[in-house]
Amino acid sequence: MSVSAEVLALPLCVALDGTLIRSDLFLESLLLLLKRNPLYLFHTLLWLVGGKAALKAQIAARVKIDPATLPYDEPFLAWLRAEHAAGRELWLCTATDEELAREIAGHLGIFAGIIASDSRVNLSGERKAQALIERFGRGAFDYCGTERRDLAVWRGAHGAIVVNASAALERSVSAELPVLRRFSCSQSRARPILRALRPHQWAKNVLLFVPLLAAHRIAHIAALSAVSLSLVAFSLCASSMYVSNDLLDLGDDRQHPRKSTRPFACGEVSVATGLTLAAALLVAALAISLGLSIRFRLLLAAYCALALAYSLVLKRILLLDALALAALYTLRIIAGAAAASVALSFWLLLFSLFLFLSLALVKRYAELETLRQRQRLHALGRGYRIQDLAVLWSFGTASGYLSVLVLALYINSPEIQALYHRPKAVWMLCILLLYWISRVWMTAHRGDMHDDPVVYALRDRVSLGLGVLAAVTVIVAI
Repeated sequence: MSVSAEVLALPLCVALDGTLIRSDLFLESLLLLLKRNPLYLFHTLLWLVGGKAALKAQIAARVKIDPATLPYDEPFLAWLRAEHAAGRELWLCTATDEELAREIAGHLGIFAGIIASDSRVNLSGERKAQALIERFGRGAFDYCGTERRDLAVWRGAHGAIVVNASAALERSVSAELPVLRRFSCSQSRARPILRALRPHQWAKNVLLFVPLLAAHRIAHIAALSAVSLSLVAFSLCASSMYVSNDLLDLGDDRQHPRKSTRPFACGEVSVATGLTLAAALLVAALAISLGLSIRFRLLLAAYCALALAYSLVLKRILLLDALALAALYTLRIIAGAAAASVALSFWLLLFSLFLFLSLALVKRYAELETLRQRQRLHALGRGYRIQDLAVLWSFGTASGYLSVLVLALYINSPEIQALYHRPKAVWMLCILLLYWISRVWMTAHRGDMHDDPVVYALRDRVSLGLGVLAAVTVIVAI
């Protein structure tokens, strides 16, 4: 018998999490359950009393994960398909609950069977090794794995296929048995993690400086230092919320034309790393906020609470999601005033509410327009339908133009006389804002708007030019 024939005669056992897919199905299903109802957190604690296997079974009975959208390791999967086509027997061997494992095996159609956790046994490490040895015999199967706990399985196998493992783990495996094949991801993990933080979104936190600028106290060193510190805290906090939102939206993002490339959705960064990252960023933000007033800390906590409520519940409720987004923008302005210890203007709050509501509605309009072009009728995870496009257009443009009206009323109010030597020059801001709002909505109507209007503004030369003109206008008016 030739070597290749001997190899083909051995069953090939394949791990799931981190090996066949670039994710962790237990953590994904847990997050999906909590997204459906956060109160399930208390149920999971009770289920855990019965053991991890019982917990997995309870979660698997309540969630549905689409196998077609999972982030498979494509080079490794292509090799598995080739082995299957050559006549080799493949088995999916995983600590994931058998219900989820069966769905994935059925979708791929290359596995002769599954060996997975049930409500009594959590099949990982030594237990998985024992189960495979009992079924196939010691040294009578090859095993594909990724994690250090797979060493127990490899010790009972004939040969090892190492998938996306660290160099240290590969050396440990090589010391135990022959490594028949290696699959490695050469891409740096630092860049995907940085993308997951969405640093370009930190531009929104410049709103913290608006109260300081509006009060003409930008030269006040103490106030400027405090707001600068608040900018760092808000940026870290916002990144924590973005990571949390991406983790909760994994299923929906994978079916979106652009969001499917996000680091967590495509498996470039693991769910476990994301959870650790979100917690670390939030702790760092809260630690930095200790150097600021208690009012700022309360506002930062309110921002976190609203952002989490948005990710868990509010984003699925028609129009309330847009109001929540507008409130998140406005909270930045209120927090900036608290950090700088300046009084908030009624005009500023009213202006920001209308302006940011318009931008939030632009975001929803752009998402629906993308779906319309793809001939989809509903927005995934949202309360909108394609038929709502015209209504969103009217709501959004009206809100944007109301922000211009509020600005005009402010310019005509007595308060402006005390702040500007040339208050009539500020009227130019109305013209610039009116043009920008109109242009944003025209861009969205043509289907050329990015999902996020802030990203659009940062990349659009006309928007950047209008920003420079607005700054010059304010300087001239002062």
